[in-house]
Amino acid sequence: MSENNLVYSTELGRIKPESEKNEPEVRLFKDGAVRIERQTKGRKGKGVMLVVGIDPAEHDLKKLAKTLKSKMGQGGAVKEGVIEIQGDDRDKLKQILEAMKFKVKIAGG
Repeated sequence: MSENNLVYSTELGRIKPESEKNEPEVRLFKDGAVRIERQTKGRKGKGVMLVVGIDPAEHDLKKLAKTLKSKMGQGGAVKEGVIEIQGDDRDKLKQILEAMKFKVKIAGG
């Protein structure tokens, strides 16, 4: 056992080089539009709106999510480069994003 396969140490914490940490893969669309999707899978029937296609290099997703949540009056989160907003009022969310100068499309049913 000449290789050092140390994964965790109580002295140093998690042992993983910075270069191995994965950035979340963000779905960007060729037309440059932001998509608003609706999802209920894995949420016990509760619906959430997913805002997909915003480049995290250009926009701070946490600040944008905070603004959207406050204007919508609903909860939400940022997970893996996708903004999740609780509820199903995609038309209102579309108007808010368009007022912020985003090109928006409603995706899915």
